[in-house]
Amino acid sequence: MSLPDPQPAESPDRPSDLSADLEALLFLAPSPVSVAELAEACEADEAEVETALAELEGRLGDSRRGVVLRRVAGGVALASAPESEDAARRLLARPRTPPLTKAQAETLAIVAYLQPVSRPEIARIRGVSSESAVASLGERGLIEESGKSRFGAVLYRTSELFERLFGLESLDQLPDPAQFDPDPSDERALRERLLSIGEQRVGS
Repeated sequence: MSLPDPQPAESPDRPSDLSADLEALLFLAPSPVSVAELAEACEADEAEVETALAELEGRLGDSRRGVVLRRVAGGVALASAPESEDAARRLLARPRTPPLTKAQAETLAIVAYLQPVSRPEIARIRGVSSESAVASLGERGLIEESGKSRFGAVLYRTSELFERLFGLESLDQLPDPAQFDPDPSDERALRERLLSIGEQRVGS
């Protein structure tokens, strides 16, 4: 009676089938993918996907690879390793879109921290009309409509693209506003505007 040929031992560096599938899916995905979506695509349990993601993360982190696993915008994605970022910046140095103007940056910050927020509220906080800034941010995909207020004004919130561009897993990772250290005159003006809009919201 002949004995069956022994199965070759699996190398610790060799990925499991599920881990390999996940790496392929994340490589193909144009945006972060949730664990639930990965589980559905792989016909696996979410717990199994989490285990395989941990395996993939460890494998990428323990070897000299140019990509790493990151959790961002409520999902998982492959990204360039920190050691490769300088080379990546040189390759992508040519900007595809112009940088944010001061008005756009101020408007985006207000939407990020107060969302959902209407354009009239943004204008009252900034002290100037924000119609152009809101429109530009919408065209660039950084903010999106989020219903309407009780008075019929369109409300805006940040988009998934905003979280991806700023490397946020969720909005909870936004910087603490308490760390902001403005000039005393700017601080007084900002406080007055925020208090004013807050009182109007309570009143409504």
